[in-house]
Amino acid sequence: MIDLSDIVSENSSGVVLSVKLVPNSSFTKIVEITSDYIKIKISSPPLENRANKQLIDFCSDLFDISKSKISILSGEKSKMKKILFKDTKLDFITQKILFVLNSLNKEIK
Repeated sequence: MIDLSDIVSENSSGVVLSVKLVPNSSFTKIVEITSDYIKIKISSPPLENRANKQLIDFCSDLFDISKSKISILSGEKSKMKKILFKDTKLDFITQKILFVLNSLNKEIK
């Protein structure tokens, strides 16, 4: 079982998620959850902030959180990013990640 404490943490503003973003993919989805980050492939290119915008849209849909409550805390021009979910509880994000992890494991089997 993966220890999610290195992937997701809580601060005074909300919950911070570590993401490795792979732009220019043929699809948009979570492809891997490691002990350090969640790897998300995005179809948008990393030009004019398009991949970051699609990442926020994807996270909004995945976690059912308003886009206005999601921002890139660090790594705006890097593949490694810290995503902030404002006014969100750690347990909520953790449960969603565990659900996705369970789904990924079913796909592999």
